[in-house]
Amino acid sequence: MIAGASWLWWAGFHAAVVFLLMVDSLLPGRRHETRHPHGVAWLWTGVLAVAAAGFAIWIAVAHGRQPALEFVAGYTIELSLSIDNLFVFLVIFSGFHISERRQHYALLWGVAGAVVLRAIFIATGVTLIRRFEWITWVFGLILLYAAWRLVRGGSAHAAIPGWIRRMQPPDGSLLPVILAVELTDVMFAVDSIPAVLAVTRNPFVAYTSNIAAILGLRSLYFALASLLDRFRYLHYGLGVLLAFVALKMLTAHWIEVPITLSLAVIGAILGVCALASWMVENRA
Repeated sequence: MIAGASWLWWAGFHAAVVFLLMVDSLLPGRRHETRHPHGVAWLWTGVLAVAAAGFAIWIAVAHGRQPALEFVAGYTIELSLSIDNLFVFLVIFSGFHISERRQHYALLWGVAGAVVLRAIFIATGVTLIRRFEWITWVFGLILLYAAWRLVRGGSAHAAIPGWIRRMQPPDGSLLPVILAVELTDVMFAVDSIPAVLAVTRNPFVAYTSNIAAILGLRSLYFALASLLDRFRYLHYGLGVLLAFVALKMLTAHWIEVPITLSLAVIGAILGVCALASWMVENRA
């Protein structure tokens, strides 16, 4: 047994992750253009959700009902808390003018890094994460500043300061973008991993539920991004979203925002953004 599961379970799970990532890389819209990239993204998001459900059933059969329920709870918590990541990623990619195909590669490396980082955090528990708490203040202030620049400048490109964009090598290397994605993942792990560890103390369940949610989040990003591109007032909505995420980080020590309230606020902001865009387009 290794941290709550046999080595065969660990090997099998990582083999499944590698297989799913390989299939993802071969999907239409990843390697070449397709007429319905958003349809493919939504379909693959559903496939990954079904795969996660199948894995939960497998855990229930092999280890019992309780570990399976803990996996479902951890998966749901991680996926819900990570919705904030999507909009930060959207600002990063838009700010650096990264094409959709290159976004795919950036998130592919992002998932690979997240697998390693989540394993380290879960193995050491909350202790190591606590050492990063002071960085969340810095990150929160950066997001707040980005929100202000985004609303004032009128585009996601304006949200990224010029001196940061100049850090990108002339050859268009994705390294600075991938590092930004990894940093974002670490910052949000400060909240999500303690929440998952609160519902399970089984390292295998905590780790697999985290990675399964991250896989689904990556696909969900492309599904939502295809819809958000249609919003004329997207930059205002993103600015408010970034400000909301930043304030959550800065006040987390005193105010705990429930997941349901957070998702409701995000939905309301996007709903207002979509309605305003639709009304203006119909008047034109």
